[in-house]
Amino acid sequence: MSTRIVLPARARTHLSAAEIHLARGGRAVLTGVDLAVSPGDRLGVVGGNGAGKTTLLQVLAGNLVPDSGTVHRVGTFGVADQEIPVDDGRTVGDLIDIELADARRALQEFEAATAALVEERPGADEQYAEALAAAESLNAWDADRRVDISLAALGAVADRARPLAALSVGQRYRVRLACLLGAEHDLLLLDEPTNHLDAAGLEHLTTRLREHPGGVVLVSHDRALLADVVTSVLDLDPTRDGCPRTYGGGYAGYQQGKRAERERWENEYRAQQREHQRLADDLSAAQDRLSTGWRPEKGTGKHTRATRAPALVRAVHRRQEDLDAHRVDVPAPPLRFQAPELGDMPGVPLLHAEEVTLRGRLEQPRSLLLRSGDRLVVTGRNGAGKSSLLSVLAGELQPTSGAVVRNAAARVSWLAQESPAAARLTTAGEAYQRAVDELAVSGLIDDDAIPLPELGLLPDAAAGRPVAELSIGQQRRLQLAIALAARPHVLLLDEPTNHLSMTLVEELTDALTTTTAAIVVATHDRQLLRDTANWPRLPL
Repeated sequence: MSTRIVLPARARTHLSAAEIHLARGGRAVLTGVDLAVSPGDRLGVVGGNGAGKTTLLQVLAGNLVPDSGTVHRVGTFGVADQEIPVDDGRTVGDLIDIELADARRALQEFEAATAALVEERPGADEQYAEALAAAESLNAWDADRRVDISLAALGAVADRARPLAALSVGQRYRVRLACLLGAEHDLLLLDEPTNHLDAAGLEHLTTRLREHPGGVVLVSHDRALLADVVTSVLDLDPTRDGCPRTYGGGYAGYQQGKRAERERWENEYRAQQREHQRLADDLSAAQDRLSTGWRPEKGTGKHTRATRAPALVRAVHRRQEDLDAHRVDVPAPPLRFQAPELGDMPGVPLLHAEEVTLRGRLEQPRSLLLRSGDRLVVTGRNGAGKSSLLSVLAGELQPTSGAVVRNAAARVSWLAQESPAAARLTTAGEAYQRAVDELAVSGLIDDDAIPLPELGLLPDAAAGRPVAELSIGQQRRLQLAIALAARPHVLLLDEPTNHLSMTLVEELTDALTTTTAAIVVATHDRQLLRDTANWPRLPL
C-alpha cells in the first residue's frame, strides 16, 4: 500500500467530464453529460427521482465507469454518499483517520525530518524543507481541530471510540460530512448533504460550502441550500433534445433559464402540432374534392369535372408529400401543473378551531379562524404537533379538548404528510375516480369534478398503472390531485414539498399565493418558508 502523501492542487484544481453516457438495464441513465468545475465553482446537480444524479456523482468520483465519455480530475477530493457502509468494526476515529491520512502522514514526516535536522544528518535541510512545505500545504496541524468544529456544529458523535455500526444512518452521515469539511479537499462531491441536518447543521454546512476555496459538486433537492450556495446548476431532467442543460447565475439563473427553456419547448411543440394538423386538414379537403370530382352527378358538367380529375390527383399527392415531409420532431414537453379554481366564500367563516388539544401530541391549546383567502404557516420542531393539528382541523382526529366548527357548505381537503397504503391492483386513474365519486355521493361536488389529466400531475401512462407500482413521488402527486378534486374552500397541506420535484413545488407554490381558498401549510422546507415569509405564523 502506497504511503505517498497526496498534496492538494489548490489553484490548479479542476474537474471535468465530457460526453458521459451510461445505461442500466437497457435504459439510458446519463446522456451526453458535460461539466467543468474549477476553484470557487459550486455546481448544483438537480433532477427528478431516477434522473441519474447519484450515478453521475459516482462516475465523477471514479467509482463507476461510464459506457463512454471521459472524466478528468486534478486535486484531492472527498465524497459524501447517502449511505456509508459499516464493516470491520470501524469506529468514528477510524473514519476520521482515513479522511485525515495525508495530514497525519505529513506530521509524521515533519517530526522525522525535524529529528534528522537536530542530529545534523546528511540531506536533513532538504528533507526538513520538503516536510514543512507538505504539512503547511495540508494545514496539517489544524486538521483535527477543523474536524472537531464540524462534528460539534453538525451535531455529530465526537467520541472517536464509538463503533460506526452503533450509529444511525444520519449519525454516520454527519460524522462523514464533518470529516470531509475538516479535511479541506480540493473537490467536494456531496449527495443530498442536508438530509440529516438540523437548523444549526444547515447553517454550518452553508457557510463552509460558501467559503470552500476549491470546487463543489452538490446533488440536492434542498432549494434553500441551492439558492444559498451554488454558482451554476446542471439539470438532468428531460429536455427537448434529450441533453442535460447547465445554467449559470446560481439557482436564480437556473429558475429563470429553466422557465424560458420550457416556454420555448412548449411553443415549438404547439407550433409543430398546429402545422401538422393544418397539413392533415389540407390533405383531407383535397381528398374530398377528388372524391367529388370522380363522381359527378349525371348530365351535369360531366366533361368539366372529368377534366379536373388529373389536377385534383396531383393536389392530393402534393399535400400527402407535404404531410409526409413534415416531421413532428419536438417531443411532447413534460407536464405542467394546472392549478384548478378552488372554492370561494368571501366574508364567511369557513373553519374555527377554539382551544383545541390532543393528548400526547398537541398539549398546548391552539385556536384559529379561517376565511377565504386566509394564509397560515404552522411551524415547530419535530413532534411539536403540526401534523396532529392539521389532522384535527381536517376532522380525521377528534380533539381531546376544545372544538372545531366547520361551515357546513365549506369543502375542506387535507394532504397528509405520508401517502396512505396503496391498493395492490387499483390504478391511479381508478383511485382518483373513486375519490371523485365519493365526493359526488356525499354531495360535496356535482358536475364540476376535475378530470385527472387536466391537473397536469400524472401522465396517462402513470394514471393507468396500479398505485402500488408508482414511485413515491407519483403517489404523492396522486394524493395532491385527490385533495384538489373537491375544489376545496380550505386546503390543509402537511409537508407538501415531500417527494415532489422542484419544478412542481415551484408551480404549486405559485398557485398557493393566488388562490382564493384558505391555505394552511405545515412545513420544514426552508425555501417554502422563505416563499411564504409574509404569511401569518402559528408556532407550536
